[in-house]
Amino acid sequence: MEFISPVDALFLIAESREHPMHVGSLSIFDPVDGTGPEFARRAYATLAADQHFHPTFRKRPARLFGTPQLAWTVDSAVDLDYHVQRWALPEAGGLDAVTEVAAALHSTLLDRHRPLWEAHLIEGLAGDRVGLYAKMHHALIDGVGAQRLLQRTLTTDPDSGEALVPWHLPPSTGRRAHAPRERQTLAGRARALLAAAGSAPSALRLARTALLEQQLTLPFAAPRTMFNVPIGGARRCAARSWPLDRIRQVKKMTGTTLNDVVLAMSAGALRAYLLEHVALPDKPLIAMVPVSLRPESDDGDGGGNAVAALLCNLATDLPDPAARLAAISTSMHRSKEIYRALSPVQAVSLSALTLSPLALSLLLPATAALTSPPFNIVISNIPGPREPQYWNGARVAASYPLSIPLDGQAVNITLTSNADSLDIGIVACRRGVPDVARLLDHLEAALTDLEDTVY
Repeated sequence: MEFISPVDALFLIAESREHPMHVGSLSIFDPVDGTGPEFARRAYATLAADQHFHPTFRKRPARLFGTPQLAWTVDSAVDLDYHVQRWALPEAGGLDAVTEVAAALHSTLLDRHRPLWEAHLIEGLAGDRVGLYAKMHHALIDGVGAQRLLQRTLTTDPDSGEALVPWHLPPSTGRRAHAPRERQTLAGRARALLAAAGSAPSALRLARTALLEQQLTLPFAAPRTMFNVPIGGARRCAARSWPLDRIRQVKKMTGTTLNDVVLAMSAGALRAYLLEHVALPDKPLIAMVPVSLRPESDDGDGGGNAVAALLCNLATDLPDPAARLAAISTSMHRSKEIYRALSPVQAVSLSALTLSPLALSLLLPATAALTSPPFNIVISNIPGPREPQYWNGARVAASYPLSIPLDGQAVNITLTSNADSLDIGIVACRRGVPDVARLLDHLEAALTDLEDTVY
């Protein structure tokens, strides 16, 4: 058995019918040869044929000393017919139709009696395209790790006959042979906890300095909004792609970063959405922005979570798009400067301090209604491939990440780059945010406003 880290265990402990704790993606494939039905058959055959599984794809929670969530057990056999399924739309549909199927699949819990992942091939899209919705429990892997695993199944060669699957990949050439991942034994886990505990006082001192001298955003400084409410288990998803060149131009003209511009797009969209509902607070919204702590050599094979948490002032109280972008850029710069001064263990300690209110609300959901929210929304930017990618004779036309809304966090925005496109996936509580697709229109309007302001 392998011990589960405290961070990974939190995603298992906090899971309920209202809070499925898996991360997902919706990939859209455009067959090079234009034969969608044939590609769907070939793709399913490829997925269903590979019976070799990396240990991460065999894991499920086990009971240790009579207690769940302490350790993983590794299944010797995996029922691939259950984990890989094939679907078809009732009639040819576009992105909205396949996103609705993905939303229904994203709403259901993973079976803890089986390894915690699923893949669903969806055919019948207009233009002979094929969709692939996949999900994996957040206790097994974070968004960056999952993205790196998926990227290793792809190739930049459209004529390549190789078709890899994420659960059976060759060893990565990027992983350093002299830096193996430490096995999660009880002794190893104890050493990690002692190291984190020893770094906590210095991390707290740095946090105090940051908060006092640089006026970083504090947890619980966020205003309460219509998004910060208890949620149900059903989900709505919305997805759209934008040309990266548009965002790069705004970045170039303003001297900010790509992530700053994306956050400004999101801030403008949230401001417009709340104004539309006569619900915009006077105080600015606060976003939690996850930042990966994985080294470049980490290919995601080992799973687990390695994420730091930055809080960003979204400046939604400012009507001017340029001023909003400048405020966001300043907020992110200050937060990053603090993290650059920390060791990896100190960064984890400071992130734990930042996220402790969220962890409390996950474990005790009733507390979410008693205090101001620690932040209003999670906005994640996961780096993606810079060149067009292909799999099994089809181009990856889009890859929309789909993440986790929570009590008090009814909307989640996650995005990734895909060659020359920016693919944005939004997941929301179906009851609490029924018109989530309106955020896509507001994202476009927010980008247009930025372009009009800076050119």
